[in-house]
Amino acid sequence: MAYEGKKFKSKRFQVLAAREVNKHSFLKEWPEKGIIAFHGPNDPKPSLKIENGVVVEMDGRSRKDFDMIDQFIADYYIDKSVAEEAMATDSLKIARMIVDPCVPRQEIIRLCKGFTPAKFVEVVTQLDEVEIIMGIHKMRARKRPGIQCHTCSEKDNPVQLAADSAEARLRGFDESETTTGVAPIAPLNAIGVLIGGQVPHVGLLTQCAVEEALELSLGMRGLTSYAETVSVYGTEKVFADGDDTPWSKTFLAAAYASRGLKLRFTSGSGSEVQMGYAEGKSMLYLEAKCIMITKAAGVQGLQNGAISCIGIAASVPAGVYSIHAENLITAMCDLENASGCDQIFSPSDLRRAARTYPLMWAGTDFIFSGFGSIPNCDNMFAGANFDAEDFDDYLVVQRDLMVDGGLRPVTEEEAIAVRNKAARAIQAVFREFGWPEITDEEVEAATYGHSSNDLPKRNIRADIDAVQQAMKKGLNGLDIVKALAKNGFEDVAENILKMLKHRVAADYLQTSAVITPENKVLAAINNLNDYQGPGTGYRLQFYPEVWERIKRIPQEIDPQTYEG
Repeated sequence: MAYEGKKFKSKRFQVLAAREVNKHSFLKEWPEKGIIAFHGPNDPKPSLKIENGVVVEMDGRSRKDFDMIDQFIADYYIDKSVAEEAMATDSLKIARMIVDPCVPRQEIIRLCKGFTPAKFVEVVTQLDEVEIIMGIHKMRARKRPGIQCHTCSEKDNPVQLAADSAEARLRGFDESETTTGVAPIAPLNAIGVLIGGQVPHVGLLTQCAVEEALELSLGMRGLTSYAETVSVYGTEKVFADGDDTPWSKTFLAAAYASRGLKLRFTSGSGSEVQMGYAEGKSMLYLEAKCIMITKAAGVQGLQNGAISCIGIAASVPAGVYSIHAENLITAMCDLENASGCDQIFSPSDLRRAARTYPLMWAGTDFIFSGFGSIPNCDNMFAGANFDAEDFDDYLVVQRDLMVDGGLRPVTEEEAIAVRNKAARAIQAVFREFGWPEITDEEVEAATYGHSSNDLPKRNIRADIDAVQQAMKKGLNGLDIVKALAKNGFEDVAENILKMLKHRVAADYLQTSAVITPENKVLAAINNLNDYQGPGTGYRLQFYPEVWERIKRIPQEIDPQTYEG
């Protein structure tokens, strides 16, 4: 706590010290340890020398002194055909091009292919907060913004996971990720979100965030459809600490793609600081390297925005500004951007809203890479910056500002119906496989409950044993399809089968891809952000049916029929 132990003479200062915002720690910069947002004294200045088609110097370091990250970026990111022009163009001029609606997005992307990490930082830090948000609005890859959610259960309850996933899809989420409290139950959690997510209609992309080998196995079996827990870092020592390199991460990315699994890497300001190997560089400079590694590896997108390191990144001056700047750099590299806003970092409601709402107004490919579709007590990702208890606040802000933040109003009756159907669907699958019974009492509790505390306690040991035995026998997505179809849930079975077919077609591996309720892939390739100033881009007035739904929140009163 910032004022812990401090004695105040002034009662006003006593009251202020007790405010929620002062329960967070605020740090002075410590550049030698990397505790600085950007422009650290040890950050290099932009420079690039190319001889005979080979980068021989980058940001003041000669090739003989390159570490593996420098070499990877120099050899696989930098486009030598544009590099000389890009590096020679004044950084302030490029910054102005970013916010100039008359300069096409593609022109910025073309120049960025020739940037070094220091050049990226020099460009984006010419912009203030408003201009960064303007830049993100223009530079994001997909025209329509979206949101991703966390769907977890503190008790690893599969019935709750199915019901919550169904409601999440109904509310407009494009992706849902789960994780576990107890690692061996991971396949069952994946099955819960898979079944529930396809109940309202087809299209929810799901993942189970666990150890990478198991995560890949779940995907290959058709139990999940995307992954984002393949982490990259900005210093060689952090990579080495995990027995990884940019090349090994690239190989793993190819493994996912070859099996029809959508993948994005994960990074975020502050990770190198937390792991003790920031090498005296600022957070934004190191994050620029992570973003460039992602692009150089051929991966379609990146989850960043500090993510689980938000506590350290947001503790320094201009930390949140710098986080938004890294989101902009991601868009400038023409990558799908899942822009964070996921892990809770402050007990202050005002502060967590201030971190998130600018990205809602700008719109990113995924404004949240983890809006808690459950209450925070169930969030096994260390809590979410927004959660199920914030649904109405978020919906009202969308309505207030005529902004599509990705969430859709639903009625109580609609939510109850899909939750009940999802719970009954997973009940039928358990019965078909001979797994531990899901009782009608559990179905009822999942239908009407708020959190895992409202559901009867299950025998988690028995659930683990059942799903582990099934995994040894080769359990896969088609088994789930057959069990649902056999037990009266033909529509849900058909939706899951459609998701499996997408794995073969692989259209949803395109940059920033989501699947619509009409079973169409929407990506940058067919829904490219075409913003070029007022009257262009994604605007709700161009989509009256979307605006009509956003403004029709359940608590709205019709003044023509209202009787006080």
